[in-house]
Amino acid sequence: MSVVDKVIFCEGKQTSFDIKLLERVLEPGQGPTIVPASGKFSFSPFAQGYLSHDKAVNKRYIIFRDRDFDVEPTSDGKLLPLKLIKHCFLTNRACIENYLLDANLIHKYWHAMFEKSENPLFKWGHGNSPGIEKIAEWIDGAARELKDYQAVRWALADVAKPSGARSHLKTTWTKGSGKLPASLGLPHCQAEAKKLIQTFREAVDQVTQDKFEESLGIYQDKFSQDEFWQHKQYIIWFHGKDLQKAMQRQKSQYISLKENFCNWAIEQLDITQYPDLTELRTKIENL
Repeated sequence: MSVVDKVIFCEGKQTSFDIKLLERVLEPGQGPTIVPASGKFSFSPFAQGYLSHDKAVNKRYIIFRDRDFDVEPTSDGKLLPLKLIKHCFLTNRACIENYLLDANLIHKYWHAMFEKSENPLFKWGHGNSPGIEKIAEWIDGAARELKDYQAVRWALADVAKPSGARSHLKTTWTKGSGKLPASLGLPHCQAEAKKLIQTFREAVDQVTQDKFEESLGIYQDKFSQDEFWQHKQYIIWFHGKDLQKAMQRQKSQYISLKENFCNWAIEQLDITQYPDLTELRTKIENL
């Protein structure tokens, strides 16, 4: 009979960034079983089914996933418990990509790939990195384009929370984070959000246009404050997949920030610089 010692449930598949990040979080010598559970809304039944199997003797586990728009981040950068699901903890940043979209990391990767281009086996048509300052401007510029779209996504998440139907009212009318709408302007985003609410209201009375408008105003105000931009808080609040897509759309001639970059960047992360990831390491040690 096998014994489940420590189990960490995460989103995605066996090849997901979630698993790669968890492998970086784990201290050498730790041997928990990392189990991908696909979508975030299936976590609870998936974990219960996995741990109720007759071969599972020791039920010590943690559920770890992206925060997305489910909980607001905190200033201390710590893990965020999801109260509705036992042993579930969320990243403080919106998703894993938020930890990787760093000007220093992008510059380091870009320069390393440029140096490799001297080898005939490599083809690198982007030239050398424009420098950390230019890359920081690239991130900032993309975030500013996303400001209204992110405010709308946060407002949609807000109106769904009291109803207990967060899993049913989507925060976007696209196919998810990283699939940006044709227009990022407020009128378009607001109109599409109202269509979602109108469709949903028939099933959930608590979701109203007025509540959406109220929440939207709060987030618009927050994302318009000088302090928000001076401290680059968008890297925590805005969804990393959206930011990644907006960056690529804004500077299509720049390098790709998709799979190859993300896999490389995860390996470069200093976990100790992030309170939530350090806390996760401690929780796993104490399981």
